Amino acid sequence: MKTSQSAILTRRAALAAGAGLGAFALMPTARATPETMAAAVKTFTGGKPIADGRVKLEISLLVENGNSVPLSVTVDSPMTRQDHVKRIGIFNEKNPLPEVLTFHLTPRSGRAQVASRMRLNDTQFITAIAEMSDGSFWSGKAEVIVTMPACVEE
Repeated sequence: MKTSQSAILTRRAALAAGAGLGAFALMPTARATPETMAAAVKTFTGGKPIADGRVKLEISLLVENGNSVPLSVTVDSPMTRQDHVKRIGIFNEKNPLPEVLTFHLTPRSGRAQVASRMRLNDTQFITAIAEMSDGSFWSGKAEVIVTMPACVEE
């Protein structure tokens, strides 16, 4: 049986692509660092100063399993047209990406309170930053000890 030239090229291309994927799987996983987190925070704030306070980050300080860690953030704000929270960003130091998520709020949100779950790769600081309607930024943070990390694909 004679094989066409295009079929050979297709098989060769598939084998080459498979070898490339195998090499990709062996590459080390990207991880955020305190420096990449600081850069993500700077992007979020536009380089404006961040004050401590007004932001309450609630997360377990000791986590047995980092696969699904609940957290909530509450910001001290009346949530009126004149004084409200515009955004809340959650950042971490050691997960694959430093910016976990961003919540967008308006005065119609009623409360400056959000909740979610996240994966934690290792013991690290988690930071919540709130942008207020007057352009100021406020933060709260917590160090979380993780005994069995998530995000590890080794």
